[in-house]
Amino acid sequence: MNIIETKDIAYSYPDGTKALEKVNFKAEEGKIIALLGPNGAGKSTLFLHFNGILRPTSGKVLLNGDEIKYDKKALMHVRQNVGIVFQNPDDQLFAPTVVEDVAFGPMNLGLSKEEVEKRVDESLKRVGMEEFKKKAPHHLSGGQKKRVAIAGILAMNPRIMVLDEPTSGLDPKGASQILKILYELNKEGMTIIISTHDVDLVPLYAYSVYIISKGKIIKEGNPQEVFGDVKTIREANLRLPRIAHLMEILEKEDKLPFDKPYPLTIGEARKKLKDHFED
Repeated sequence: MNIIETKDIAYSYPDGTKALEKVNFKAEEGKIIALLGPNGAGKSTLFLHFNGILRPTSGKVLLNGDEIKYDKKALMHVRQNVGIVFQNPDDQLFAPTVVEDVAFGPMNLGLSKEEVEKRVDESLKRVGMEEFKKKAPHHLSGGQKKRVAIAGILAMNPRIMVLDEPTSGLDPKGASQILKILYELNKEGMTIIISTHDVDLVPLYAYSVYIISKGKIIKEGNPQEVFGDVKTIREANLRLPRIAHLMEILEKEDKLPFDKPYPLTIGEARKKLKDHFED
């Protein structure tokens, strides 16, 4: 079942700039979906349609098969189900302390004080930030801020989490911590949608991949199908995962017989190399 779907949505900014053009996107429930594209391709604009922050100029957005409505009550329901973590956590964190920030969403749902406290404690524990409850968000590192932003979304008990460049600006350890959190959430059944420039992480986590360029979806499929289309990847100003690029070089420059689709992960490459040298 597709938990989120867009049908021919288009969006133009007030100055007339076209940001999206007939975008068809679907996220299957319980999967990790990756959206790839260069800066300015329309990734963030598309994401803001998923929970009604933006309303399409034409076309429609479906949640659980029902078209999103834009009255206050309907949008509150949508935003309880679809949580967005922005690329820059400073755009999301505004309260004096971590605990107040994470509590903001549940409090606005009119929940009891006990339920709010329970959700806050559980969410901070999930992201490993329970010891930072009384800290001011602006005193945290980039990775810690990102984890608090995720906790704020988790406290709303969403079914879908949408993350715009979740590893942007993080060191390898911080990025690994974020990806581990998302992987665990997905294992528990949460649908995860991410935009990213990091093509190396996509084959490790994504069930399906979309490429967006100049406001249009130009390729979709599983990681092998998408990265197997080298021409489209490069036309979109993206690159192959490092492992696939290495195999491409070995084939073209060193005449080793590694036909497409190239391996996308270390494990796949190891198997292909072992098979080659054992023949």
